[in-house]
Amino acid sequence: MELWSSVAPWAAELRRDLSERWDTLLLLYSTGLIGGFHTSFTAATAFFRVKAAHRPPLKVFQVPRREDESAVVKDFEKLLAREGGRTRYGYVIREMPQWEEGFDFDRYDPVVLKQRADLAGFGSVSTMGDLFDVVARIHTAGHSKLISTDAEPGAVRLVGGRDVQRDGTIAPPSDVAYWVRAQPEHLLAPGDLILREIYAPGDPHGFCLAEVTEQDLPAAASHTTIVLRPKADLESQRIGFAMMWLRTPLARTLAGTSGVHVSVKNLLTLPVPQPDEALEKAFDELDAVRLRLEEWQLEADSLLGSVFMHQTPAQARLEIIDKGRALRLRVEAASLLDDLGHTIRTRFPYPIASRWRETEAQLSAGDPRAAYSAVLDTAEILLCYVAQVALALGREEDLNFGAVVAIKGKLTSGRSGPGFGDWVAVLDESATSRRLRNLPTEHPLQDIRALFAGSEATNARQRLYGRRNDEAHLRRIDSIDLPGAIQAAFADLTILTDRARFLADLPLLHLTDVRWDTLERTALVHFRELMGDHPVVPTKTMAVPRNDLEKGSLYMRDSGHQLHLLRPFLVGQVCPVCRTWSTFHVDRVPGEAVLLKSLEHGHIFRDHSPAMSAALSGVGLL
Repeated sequence: MELWSSVAPWAAELRRDLSERWDTLLLLYSTGLIGGFHTSFTAATAFFRVKAAHRPPLKVFQVPRREDESAVVKDFEKLLAREGGRTRYGYVIREMPQWEEGFDFDRYDPVVLKQRADLAGFGSVSTMGDLFDVVARIHTAGHSKLISTDAEPGAVRLVGGRDVQRDGTIAPPSDVAYWVRAQPEHLLAPGDLILREIYAPGDPHGFCLAEVTEQDLPAAASHTTIVLRPKADLESQRIGFAMMWLRTPLARTLAGTSGVHVSVKNLLTLPVPQPDEALEKAFDELDAVRLRLEEWQLEADSLLGSVFMHQTPAQARLEIIDKGRALRLRVEAASLLDDLGHTIRTRFPYPIASRWRETEAQLSAGDPRAAYSAVLDTAEILLCYVAQVALALGREEDLNFGAVVAIKGKLTSGRSGPGFGDWVAVLDESATSRRLRNLPTEHPLQDIRALFAGSEATNARQRLYGRRNDEAHLRRIDSIDLPGAIQAAFADLTILTDRARFLADLPLLHLTDVRWDTLERTALVHFRELMGDHPVVPTKTMAVPRNDLEKGSLYMRDSGHQLHLLRPFLVGQVCPVCRTWSTFHVDRVPGEAVLLKSLEHGHIFRDHSPAMSAALSGVGLL
């Protein structure tokens, strides 16, 4: 095994010599199958053929333990007959790898190679060597002259691999710990990452590592560890991300092994996914959440620990009830966020949240026909809102939707406005568009593209569309079947709204005032955040470094705090019918007037202004 997996010069040279004279046909790895050796011992058996003009593909097989022998033999025979690809326990390599890099079984496994390539999905990929330097270690044999005792002045503790704990800490020194007179280049520093260098065969975990703290010092590292020191300009967040990555089994797999040892060379070339801006922001927010939860826990522990510290039981009772109430309310409020309905009513854009509130009210009121209609209305408004946002975002990116042609035809005919099928067409096009696929991963259109991903969401949407069509064409559900239809339709609506949770991170804003400061090059914006099931919300302010914002218009704010204009796809104003502030989308254009339809209640507003027609023409809807 050592001959094939080791990156030591002697092993690399021998593999190179073999490759010059022989073609390697098969590498067969097995663990615990050789009598007289420990069951953890791994052997690699190689089969050669005299070097020929055309090199055959290399076949690699790993004999599994505790598997049905006949199934293993059958899989092995299948591998021998293949010229490429993978079987359950082996794979074929058509392009011979560099023998200098070592050849443990996982290194060139097609599954592992695909996982390696997929790492770029986090944002970008660096190597450990790009982010960290290696700190010199002390070998207890090679540096025996440095071995000392804890009583000698200047002696420091020698940290070995066994001292690095799985919980991310370094164990305190034991009675058998080594002490050394370390040179300056050997001394550990706060923030160093220290990893175990030796792992038992079959260990399923990632790297075992700890971050060195002031409490662990002074200390030096032994040869049974690897110490990585962050480069001077490396941000703490990227260090934390690298630590999480190193603790994954995939990281250890990609780093490979040299027998039971981890190669420093391989570790430094290990790819490390680097978070993009959106992922960094998400990590910052999660870290803030973690710290807040820890504060609550400490507060609860302190309160519980003070029960018998008061002068009288009556005082203790009042303290526990009074201060405990705030903690209970916090936890109850946080627990409500696990309820999808509560999330929609409080954190979804107003048009959807208000429709969901109406649906829940109708479901509890006992009128099956009204409840069924409310479910289908909410489904259409959900898709309508997301489709309008997609059209607005597409216009910003100079992306044209083919579905707009059909919508334009309906608008200009003046007879019937766009409906469920048109919104579905926009969202389907969003999901399949190659140009949209090339947008940055943090762009909000990427979330919209994933709305119908998977058969569950697609099937739910198709069933709701069918029900909506049946209602529109008077194919009404029989009263006897209505309760079951309501239950099924609401289940499908729940699937779609659950997939649309990303809307909670894309607030709908109504800009009530914008004041540009030429000297400061910023705009002071007054806005209402229309999230939740009521339009009466407090006005907030923010400073924005742009001077093209429109007072009175609707905007969507993405996770990067960028504002996206939604006019004329969505406009907001007080409804002339019910006198309630509402959001509207264009429904018909019969002649010179533009008819706008409310998402919240369906009321029609007639707009005669030339500006509205010009805006619709500018975005291709007229």
